[in-house]
Amino acid sequence: MWKTVDKNVLDKRKVPATRLRARIDPTVFPFETTAEAEPLHDGIIGQERAVRAMEFGLQVRQAGYNLFVMGQPGTGKTTYARTKVAQLAVNKPTPADWCYVYNFSRPDYPLALSFPAGEGRVFKAYIDELFQGIERAIRSTFTGEEYEKQRQYTVQNFNNRAQELWDKLADKAEEVGFALERTPEGIATIPLVSGEPMSNEAFSQLSKEEQEVWEKKSRQLEQDAAETLRQVHLIERELAQTIASMNKDSARHAVYHLFQPLYKLYRDEQVQAYIKAYEENVIENYQLFTEQEKEADPMESLLEPDRKSAYYRYRVNVVVDNSEVEGAPVVFETNPSYYNLFGRMEYRSTLGTMTTDFTMIKPGALHLANGGYLIMQAGELLRNPYAWHVLKRTLKIASIQIENVAEEQGLVAASGLKPEPIPLQVKVVLIGDYDVYRALAEWDDDFSELFQVNVEFDTEMKNEQANHLAFASFVRSYGEKEGLRPFHRSALAGLIEHSARLAEDQRKLTTGFQAVTRLLVEAAFWAEQEASDIVYGQHVQKALAEQEYRSNGMDERMREMIEDGTIMVDVTGERVGQINGLAVLQIGEYAFGQPHRITAQTFIGRSGIINIERETSLSGQIHHKGLLILSGYLAGKFAQDKPLPLSASITFEQTYSMIDGDSASSTELYALLSSLSDIPIRQGIAVTGSVNQWGEIQPIGGVNEKIEGFFAVCRALGLTGEQGVIIPHQNVKNLMLRREVVEAVESGTFHIWQVRTIEEGIEILTGIEAGMYEEKTGYLDGTLFAAVNKRLERMAAVGSDSADLVIDVDSDVVQQIIRQESGK
Repeated sequence: MWKTVDKNVLDKRKVPATRLRARIDPTVFPFETTAEAEPLHDGIIGQERAVRAMEFGLQVRQAGYNLFVMGQPGTGKTTYARTKVAQLAVNKPTPADWCYVYNFSRPDYPLALSFPAGEGRVFKAYIDELFQGIERAIRSTFTGEEYEKQRQYTVQNFNNRAQELWDKLADKAEEVGFALERTPEGIATIPLVSGEPMSNEAFSQLSKEEQEVWEKKSRQLEQDAAETLRQVHLIERELAQTIASMNKDSARHAVYHLFQPLYKLYRDEQVQAYIKAYEENVIENYQLFTEQEKEADPMESLLEPDRKSAYYRYRVNVVVDNSEVEGAPVVFETNPSYYNLFGRMEYRSTLGTMTTDFTMIKPGALHLANGGYLIMQAGELLRNPYAWHVLKRTLKIASIQIENVAEEQGLVAASGLKPEPIPLQVKVVLIGDYDVYRALAEWDDDFSELFQVNVEFDTEMKNEQANHLAFASFVRSYGEKEGLRPFHRSALAGLIEHSARLAEDQRKLTTGFQAVTRLLVEAAFWAEQEASDIVYGQHVQKALAEQEYRSNGMDERMREMIEDGTIMVDVTGERVGQINGLAVLQIGEYAFGQPHRITAQTFIGRSGIINIERETSLSGQIHHKGLLILSGYLAGKFAQDKPLPLSASITFEQTYSMIDGDSASSTELYALLSSLSDIPIRQGIAVTGSVNQWGEIQPIGGVNEKIEGFFAVCRALGLTGEQGVIIPHQNVKNLMLRREVVEAVESGTFHIWQVRTIEEGIEILTGIEAGMYEEKTGYLDGTLFAAVNKRLERMAAVGSDSADLVIDVDSDVVQQIIRQESGK
């Protein structure tokens, strides 16, 4: 005779309708619509920990206190980080401008000059104006009458000295009877007879002695001519040096007054040194400003740079211009590639070689954020080669070095530069998820040194009055920003209840405002469709219904397959070794629950519990772990005085995809107990929950979707008033069920039970007492556990050899654990 469980005991395990959903009374809001609510001041709610960490990290000035902002998508971390940084940056001093200029002593190493904010472009304007003034002054000087007179006078003096030498040579030649003639090959000596040149024929008719006399005079005269020519060349060289010196003095005099204002205006030593080098280079290369424009030969322009190409050295490249920045700069780099972060040098092609100069240096995000804040997505940063490695090095040495990675690897033939590094003082804010943070913290030793402030955004906040009002402020601020209609207090109540459902906890609200803002927009849309100036609670419900309808096509098709019997699920009657388990399927952002028939067969043998899904490679490791736990539970309950000669097979019927997780472990255990005891299970009750080796029920996820999925099936097949779901008692706080489910529970047509142990659950499923084990008498007759124990005793008596209860006969570790349990 079975010992049935008292109905009052079973009723006490039912979850009352009042605990199935957190309800928000619209009257908690001291206003009618959000138009009367306080605007949101901080831009975020429910993130006190993150706010405090952010404020600390942004304020501390020491090196290494960069921030890593982490949290789930949709928690508002990126928006808040940008907003908070921008608010703080406004009150910070604006950093200096940076310019690159030509290095006149080492052209391949451009110099970096800093100026107060906004003064970089002013300095460039001064230099551009200076260059134009230099051109005018030098050309005016070298084309002026005074310069020309001085030059002619100097040239004339040197010409006179040279002419005197030539005259002396001519006189000496005349004395010895020769004339001198200048030819391209040099100076020729010609013998004279009666003042006329002697012909070669006449010379040949002379006697040998006479010829030798003439030749001797000619040789002596040639020596004198060579000496004279040497002295003339010295005079010409002296003339050239004198003219060059005069030209430089003229150029110096011409530009002197142009440079003096700059020396007085800029007192910085580096700037003054640059201006001095600039001035000296102009004087040294004055001819660049005196040559006349001429039409260049195309071939010559390829082989030799023209005059204008040399002018680049007199320019200023303003790489960082903070003239329009208020406070400290804030840069949000959406594509943190190597060159976007650290700058680049652009190139031009010249005869197959890539050439560049300092005017082609382009800044990166670090240059623009220098003295302020740089915000990046950590995932995007890590996806770019070299960027993370070089960023760490840059932060360590606190300076920005512009380098060409392709040039270093020999991928491009280029004439490279080595720009002077720029000192760096920046606060880097990386934004990422938990996986990226854990990976960096575990695998990169530099990460914890450089990013010492962890800003963690919670996924939920307390469901309390203060946060309700803050939520209303958020709705007002977002609505005003997006041009939405005001929300009525009834709509706010619906929004907050949905927020609690998203948090899966009656005591919490979600901080994933991406889903909330989407609901705000859609509810306002439906209000507009109804020509309502205010968004009411029914508009929120309409938006939720439409969201579900757009996504639940697969849910409805699977439910139809259950209705027509294609997927076999019983929601009435009783059956031994068969039970309805619950699973959650996810398609995009839409999740829905679906019942699955789980069956168990038990028989004499030594194979232990066979997980059919595992044998067919359709079971994950966590699911297999759950079955191992079942072995431990059965051994602990029924193998205290005997071995278990048991074989069993468990399967999820009609499932053809991977199964993982342990939320069905209690369900599978109920099916095993039913099969062993030969006591049927009520098919109108579905079960979810994991179990430990002591038989204690453990919480699971997706409880709302699981209950609602089974309720939808029962409603489609016909509610009997005996149907319901068994859940772990810890999951009661997670219940945020739809109103139709709550109404069904209130009317008694559907039930939800909470259990703490396997014993409580099996009693609900079978109506039979589970039974307690007594040292002297064992399990009390008439209880389910007594039936299980008797079945196992019969198996042991029939079996020729006893066998331990194992999952796999080749699992040595599991066999050892079971033997230890059996020997207690």
